[in-house]
Amino acid sequence: MANIDAKQVKELRDMTGCGIMDCKKALVETDGDIEKALKILREKGLAGAQKKASRIAADGLVETYCHMGGKIGVMLELNCETDFVAKTEQFHELAHNLAMHIAAYNPKYIRREDVPASEIENEKEIARTKALNDGKPEKIIERIVDGNIEKYFKAVCLLEQPWVMDDSMTVENAIKEVVVKTGENIQIRRFVRYEKGEGLQKREDNFADEVMKQAQQ
Repeated sequence: MANIDAKQVKELRDMTGCGIMDCKKALVETDGDIEKALKILREKGLAGAQKKASRIAADGLVETYCHMGGKIGVMLELNCETDFVAKTEQFHELAHNLAMHIAAYNPKYIRREDVPASEIENEKEIARTKALNDGKPEKIIERIVDGNIEKYFKAVCLLEQPWVMDDSMTVENAIKEVVVKTGENIQIRRFVRYEKGEGLQKREDNFADEVMKQAQQ
């Protein structure tokens, strides 16, 4: 059995925010392997965070983020339970990183429950038609459709996207890790992402030349 010293315990505690005894127990269980101990604490923490999800989170902050010299902007409302946690460095860092993630990944919804049923049906029909056109057997068509819908949720739903700071976890799990550290329920209430020129018809390269020609007539 590995000899667990205070330095290892402190390192693991700084990484996770978990209690001293929990960190020491995880290190003993993994013979001092920090990465394996971290995985154990993450799994336990995520289970504990799930229990807090039903608690009311009415405090928090509104975070703003601009990217590429103002070409992309994000406004995000992140909620927690108390003003105390809303003022912590961990909470502010999470809000900033979430806004940065939204700028990079451009999600359409927070969670899969937010996706309109009509949109899901449309995606299913597209996947079904493609599978039939590819000559896939009828008996596996629905499995293919279900698989494509799962991929669609992971692409458009913020909580299911790979975390911009560590793509080995999802955004939801990144939030749960902060829930474990703060001891409070944390929820994304809403967000909006702006991109300069989005939705506007771009001018043709020769637009100025056409204007000049018309002016000379």
